[in-house]
Amino acid sequence: MTSWVEKKCSERGLRMTDQRRVIAKVLSDADDHPDAEELYKRAIAVDPKISLATVYRTVRLFSDANIIETHDFRDGRARYETADDDHHDHLIDVVSGEVIEFVDPEIEKLQERIAQKLGYELVDHRLELYGRKIK
Repeated sequence: MTSWVEKKCSERGLRMTDQRRVIAKVLSDADDHPDAEELYKRAIAVDPKISLATVYRTVRLFSDANIIETHDFRDGRARYETADDDHHDHLIDVVSGEVIEFVDPEIEKLQERIAQKLGYELVDHRLELYGRKIK
């Protein structure tokens, strides 16, 4: 079965090697926001011949093609997720590093109103909240 990332690569005319297919599947299957090291660990479980350099080159290629999004959650490492149409925002726990995805219609409306108030049509946005659990 073709993964979402592999399908998008095909649509954009990217050449798919076996190793790129493995990385594409790992990214498509991820329910978190892995960094390159974590992607590498998951990929070598499928194909031990994949190198960390291949993972870095591949995520750069996928990111440049707008197939995946690269996030900097202020923890010193790039994290990745698919760039599908499923819009959501992020809450990052500054203690544990956990990333929580959420959608809030009120926030979405507020962002639209702010853009309009300032004379803009909102075409895209990214919201990241940073916090720690209340004890």
